[in-house]
Amino acid sequence: MISKLFKSRTAARTATSVVPEGQRVYAVGDIHGCVALLDELIALIDADDAQRGPAETTLIFLGDIVDRGPASAAVIERLRDLAATRGSVRFLLGNHEEIFLGALDGEPKALRLFCRIGGRETVLSYGMEAAEYERLDYEELVHRLAELVPDEHRAFVSAFEDMIIIGDYAFVHAGVRPDVPLDRQRSSDLRWIRDPFLDHRAKLDKTIVHGHTMTDEVEHRGHRIGVDTGAYASGKLTALGLEGSDVWQVQTTGSPDPGPAA
Repeated sequence: MISKLFKSRTAARTATSVVPEGQRVYAVGDIHGCVALLDELIALIDADDAQRGPAETTLIFLGDIVDRGPASAAVIERLRDLAATRGSVRFLLGNHEEIFLGALDGEPKALRLFCRIGGRETVLSYGMEAAEYERLDYEELVHRLAELVPDEHRAFVSAFEDMIIIGDYAFVHAGVRPDVPLDRQRSSDLRWIRDPFLDHRAKLDKTIVHGHTMTDEVEHRGHRIGVDTGAYASGKLTALGLEGSDVWQVQTTGSPDPGPAA
């Protein structure tokens, strides 16, 4: 059943794009509320980073840190701590964060979509009992979200970026509209686009590193690299490593996340 959740899009990878000298980048795919996998991956990244020697290392989280998995609140808190305690850590706003923020603001369309695409798990991760969630109507849910979600979490997620460019790479959540220059992309496309981008075959202004569309393994297409390996379903949370023209990956090998240990 799980295999049906993934699109199979495979191709030989290339290494024609370059990160500026002295820099190293780890781009982390969609976490979706899997805090144990996040903790495991950060430890793997730290070990990988240390054995590669000195560099200016940047961690980029490609969005969709919430929903579906069991521990979105814990993921946000871990990432807040990470950003406060180490050098360069940057975050992209995914479509799930967009909907989460809309739900917190009481937007009716966002709230309904939030509840359909894994928001229930996010709400429960903030301490609500399942029985209470089931009996609330949308208006009541908005009031309870305001009580349960700390202002610090809302402010943290609200500050996420739309696009990050480093060297020959552009990092976005979902993709780009291929016929539009990078500096004129719409945020809705950066967070939601699929086939107009995924089916594109020609070279783009930058090599696009993205999440959003699940694949069994990291998907190398030359002009784009997909890093969403479906952590909440597969137990594989992946970081793409980039330095100079080198490209590699760091990946967990565990089971789907059972939730926070504490």
